[in-house]
Amino acid sequence: MDARYVPRALGGQPFDLDIALDRIADRARALAETEERLRGLLDAVLAVSGEKELPGVLRRIVSSAMALVDARYGAIGILDDRREGLQDFITLGLTKQEKRRLAGIGKPQGRGLLGHVIRHPEPLRVDDIGAHPESAGFPPGHPPMRTLLGTAIRVQGEVYGDLYLADRRDGRPFDADDQAVVLALAGAAGVAIEKARLLTQIRAGAERFQRLLLPTLPDLAPFTAAAHYRPAEGAKLGGDWYDAVLVPGGACAVVIGDVVGHDLKAAASMAQIRNMLRALLYACHTPPSTVLTQLDRTLEAITDNPVTTVCLALVEPAGRAWEAHWSTAGHLPPALVIPGEEARYLHGEPGLPLGVDTGRPRRDHRCSLPANASLVFYTDGLVEHRYRPLDEGLTALARILTEHADLPPKRLCKTLVGSQLGDGHDDIALLVLRTPPGHDL
Repeated sequence: MDARYVPRALGGQPFDLDIALDRIADRARALAETEERLRGLLDAVLAVSGEKELPGVLRRIVSSAMALVDARYGAIGILDDRREGLQDFITLGLTKQEKRRLAGIGKPQGRGLLGHVIRHPEPLRVDDIGAHPESAGFPPGHPPMRTLLGTAIRVQGEVYGDLYLADRRDGRPFDADDQAVVLALAGAAGVAIEKARLLTQIRAGAERFQRLLLPTLPDLAPFTAAAHYRPAEGAKLGGDWYDAVLVPGGACAVVIGDVVGHDLKAAASMAQIRNMLRALLYACHTPPSTVLTQLDRTLEAITDNPVTTVCLALVEPAGRAWEAHWSTAGHLPPALVIPGEEARYLHGEPGLPLGVDTGRPRRDHRCSLPANASLVFYTDGLVEHRYRPLDEGLTALARILTEHADLPPKRLCKTLVGSQLGDGHDDIALLVLRTPPGHDL
């Protein structure tokens, strides 16, 4: 008797042990491959869901799908508002040389197989693109592609775009397993896209709301001034603000402030404090320290506003020159910028922030200003970085101010914000006030 066979038992049929073991091994390999693919799908879903910005989400969808089925090329087409053609087309897998050859071709027009997937948003597998009856061919310079796997991506039940994959690296056509895993990814992709779109809308709404709370600088002649606000990364409201007004006596009052927090309460408190301060500037012809003291006491009596840092300065006529008269409530010092000189900070007793102790006295400080000098007021988001001491940020800011002292206030603001000295996790308020170029007092 052959050792490979087991005798009949209870009327059963004999079987080959080697064949049985091979079948078990095949099933084990299949299960392992399935487990590996499911693990890859889970990793892909987590990667796509982890992206917050819409462009990053879209590129991650393509790259994850390519990895899942080992495709050489991948793309996602974003439908236009009429859902008849492609508004955008994002590709991955092309070499630099292939991209150069396609430069100027433009995005696909939704004809051929890509158009078929748009018109019929069902999964499509093609083993030979050129042989398909709806194939329209490739534009000049396009790399050759043979196999295609395409599927729609839906957002809240509507087709948002189409995902395309071409040419498995092993040369085989896409199979049913490839289609199933890509369909699963497309379902998760729709959720990630909707989340990113919603976050974008929230961020845009928050930024519009924030900017509505900030003033438009009035005509401050004979001074020139510019201000800039940039929100923090993410959909965050902030409490940073600036203001500048002409007050009786020929002086210009300049304010920069920062309410602690990044939420609706911080933004609302900022608007309330700014309006109170404006009223006090017009009603109280007193030094900045007295105005801040009165503001602090008023806030304590009638509000529950958070802790707030402020720097208030009056730029006043002083003979045939100007004088800065300022007081701070826990805020960073303003910078004095004079062309031809190194920028320096107007250090003084920083004082306590508003909302800490209304009984502590505040001090005033004075500094002469020549013609064409700039005072730069800013919040800590301009210079603060999680991985760098604050002093290093202030030193870098002073260096930039020295290098660009001749820039007009508006361009100087843009240069400072564009320098990216901060890490982007806090909003930035910035105001530059420049004295007249001559003796026009």
